[in-house]
Amino acid sequence: MTPSIAYLGLGSMGMSMAARLIEASYPLTVWNRSAGKAAPLTGKGAREAATPEDAVKNADFVFSMVADDRALEDVVSGDHGMLSAMKPGAVHVSMSTILPATAQRLAAAHAERDVGYIAAPVFGRPEAAAAGMLWICLSGKAADKERLLPIIKPLCQQHYDFGEEPQAANVIKLSGNFMIASAIEAMSEAFVFGEKNGIDQGRLADFFGSTIFNCPIYKNYGRIIAEQRFDPPGFRLALGRKDIQLVAETARSSNVPMPFLATLQNRYTARVAKGGAESDWTSIALDVASDAGLVR
Repeated sequence: MTPSIAYLGLGSMGMSMAARLIEASYPLTVWNRSAGKAAPLTGKGAREAATPEDAVKNADFVFSMVADDRALEDVVSGDHGMLSAMKPGAVHVSMSTILPATAQRLAAAHAERDVGYIAAPVFGRPEAAAAGMLWICLSGKAADKERLLPIIKPLCQQHYDFGEEPQAANVIKLSGNFMIASAIEAMSEAFVFGEKNGIDQGRLADFFGSTIFNCPIYKNYGRIIAEQRFDPPGFRLALGRKDIQLVAETARSSNVPMPFLATLQNRYTARVAKGGAESDWTSIALDVASDAGLVR
């Protein structure tokens, strides 16, 4: 019997993943906090629910992709929250970037109601989600993950299992986003250094992305920085700043010094203060250029 799926949260990533689940012929119910976002999916056969509670009543798997910890906890246990309505044995697949501590707390609450919880944060921008080329990190009970694997095949090029501790995949996600943000800062500084010394930023991005830094982050983000393609955003700077704050909170609670983190916090705070919250998170390159006296 084909599992029934609910998808909660239809931002740029959630919309693309939900669409791929429909294309894979899964019965899908969708919900989004702001009205009107579901229209492209209902036109393809999805049912739109009025509340998270309504969305999950008959679902075998519930995927969620919302902005932050507070939004997720509200979807799970706020007014008309999903957890009280999920049927025993159903599995919640949490794809949001959240604190590891939040994942632990949510997993415990799910277990009390005989409902599974899998952390499944992803790496990849919206175009990768639309193409089913994400990398998905998983952590949670082995039996729940085994049931999930056939369902996530349309969403990813590969999945990686990080064990049964529910917070593990979120630690991986925050580690990765910290490294991506650090790479964005490093490229921004190096490209400005090159420009002020007579080398076009595009040539720098092409050279390094094709040679010693030939990997998706340096190739893709390098080109975005060099071409200043910050709008429309693939990943909003406000969300990048949120993720850096989650890294800082987790580092503080686990006593991990992270000197680069202070630079990143300052960069993202400054860009938000200058009205850049809705641009791509690579747009911190504008402030790197400004600090060096370059006008953009």
